[in-house]
Amino acid sequence: MRGKRPVAKWVLPWYDCGMKTAISLPDELFASVDALARKLGLSRSRLVAEALAEYVAKHRTARVTERLNAVYANEASGVDEPVRRAQ
Repeated sequence: MRGKRPVAKWVLPWYDCGMKTAISLPDELFASVDALARKLGLSRSRLVAEALAEYVAKHRTARVTERLNAVYANEASGVDEPVRRAQ
């Protein structure tokens, strides 16, 4: 036996590093993900996790932008004349 780690750790080193889930994908998308993962040298799981993290971050940023737009919709956004001239 290698070290004191359980066999599962040697076979699946990431075994306890996150939530496991099952999703359904269209065959064409699955094939594209598989090909891209191979090209990038990533596991499918890693590629999907990174893609989802990027997607969530993008939408989190969009919510911040929406909130800022709501705030500035109610506030004057013009520049005072002296400031405008100084620019």
